[in-house]
This record gives sequence, C-alpha cells and structure tokens, in this order.
Amino acid sequence: MRDITQEYSSLTEYAVRVLDIVIIFALAHSAALLRLSVATQPIRESALLDGPLEPTNEPYAIAKIAGIKLCESYNRQYGTDFRSLMPTNLYGPGDNFHPESSHVLPALLRKIHDAYHSNAGEVLIWGSGTPLREFLHVDDLALACLRLMQHERENLNTLISPQCSHINVGSGEEISIANLAQLIADIIGYEGHLNFDRSKPDGTPRKLLDSSKMNQLGWSANIPLREGILRTYRHFLAATAASHAELVYRGPTEQPRMRF
Repeated sequence: MRDITQEYSSLTEYAVRVLDIVIIFALAHSAALLRLSVATQPIRESALLDGPLEPTNEPYAIAKIAGIKLCESYNRQYGTDFRSLMPTNLYGPGDNFHPESSHVLPALLRKIHDAYHSNAGEVLIWGSGTPLREFLHVDDLALACLRLMQHERENLNTLISPQCSHINVGSGEEISIANLAQLIADIIGYEGHLNFDRSKPDGTPRKLLDSSKMNQLGWSANIPLREGILRTYRHFLAATAASHAELVYRGPTEQPRMRF
C-alpha cells in the first residue's frame, strides 16, 4: 500500500494539505511564555510577545510560541482550522510526582505524603508561602478543548484575530502557596509543622490568566481545588501501590510508568 504521508515533508504538512483537520494545540502554562513580573494581571492573550520573555524559560518559550505561530500561519495560508489553548498551571492524575523535577502542586503533595508516612515533624517548603498561583485540573482542560472544537469558526473569529488566536484557559481562582500546602496537608491528614524557608526565592508574586474569552464560549472550570487534589491524591496512592507491586513481580530493573 502506498504511504501517502511520504509525499509530504512532515506529518503536519500532510494533516494540513490532505486531511484539513482541526487540531487543538494545547500549550504549556503561560508562566514559561511571559515575563510575569511586568505583565498586567490577570494576563490577557494580547500580553504574549508584548515584552521580553522570562529569561530562565526563553528557549522553551520560543519553541511553544513557534507552535502557535505555525498554527496561525497554516490557517492563513491553507485555510485550515488549527486552534490553540494556553492553560494555566495544570495538575491531576498522571502528573509527575518526582521530588526533583515536579511542579509545585505535585511536589508539595509528594513531600507532605512522604512526611506523613515517615512521621516527620515538619515539612520544609521553599520561599515565604505568600505567592499566589492559579491551578486547573486536567479534566477541566479536556472539557475546554472539546468546547473549543465544538464552536463554529465564524463565532470563534469574533473573539480572536488571525495573529493572536490562542485562548487562555484557567480556573480564575488563586491560592497562596502557604494555603495550598495547608490544604494538601489537611487532605493527607498530616498534622506536622509547615516550615517556610524565606532564604529561598519566591518567584513571581502572582500568575493569573484572564480566561474571559473561554468563558464566553460557554466553558468554566467545574472541579474545585480541594476535590481535584483529593482525586489526584487517590490516583497517586493507587499508582504508587500498583508500581510497587509491579516492581516486586517483575524485579528491580523495571521502571514504574509514573515518575515517583
């Protein structure tokens, strides 16, 4: 059978020129793409490329922005219907809980979980605990993708422009790192002391997306943070138990599917 994809330079070109499909280009959270210390809060879509990029994430940000611009350019040149979403900080089942490479929410969950099961008297957390962060459960993001795909292009064009076509997706709610840590401790049942190391950097004081365009399309976040963390923790416990059982059965050379 002839492989028609070999006639094109990439699968992306094949999708654009042959399939003419709608693709949701879901991006990493906005913190990597903007210098948030100078961005107006809540952050609107138009803030992208409105100033210098966050220096520590510049290469990563450029790659993501190139993806947005690729989608926009194909739409203009080939009349395709690529659509881009920019989520806030995501969490949920399947997250990375590794103590050295995870993001703030799964990192706190793992750290407090370990403290609870080792009967540690305290948990040391970087920074003052005062920065505010916005979180979105991955199931809410999935529903946002479906909602965006359901809308006719004509309706969508009233909210976006050809060269600023991405749409923010966030919960619209903020929580301080200190309150987040306490919430996780309450869910896990940890009663030890949460100790904040103020000698460590806090990072950006606030990261909140303006998700009003997505709200106008009929979507809003449905999973409260407490419920979402509880679901995530239950999945973490089940996945940890399953991974340990698999290692016992197959031997220590096998790696768990999730990063713990």
